[in-house]
Amino acid sequence: MKLIIAAIKPFKLEEVREGLTSVGVTGMMVSEIKGFGAQSGHTEIYRGAEYAVNFLPKVKIEVVVADDLATDVVETIAKAAHTGKIGDGKIFTLDVADAMRVRTGETGMDAV
Repeated sequence: MKLIIAAIKPFKLEEVREGLTSVGVTGMMVSEIKGFGAQSGHTEIYRGAEYAVNFLPKVKIEVVVADDLATDVVETIAKAAHTGKIGDGKIFTLDVADAMRVRTGETGMDAV
């Protein structure tokens, strides 16, 4: 199993969700986060005062899938989240040793 973690622009979430559903993903976890990378934040003016916004809003998506589906999921997220502008996000893929569904006690891919 693979855990795929993606940090994307918030307005791309629905597009990514639709894409993942179309490739067979049946569940995901979504969190609102703040962060920065190459973008390094920006400055804004509020009531005449300039201030720095160092952390930008992002959405973190976490999905656990079978090994053979991982490449399709990564490609789907990358395609749906792409704007071509700085700050499109990052995708990480990690190995998952095991999973358990609390309600039934199922383990492995049966729990996902």
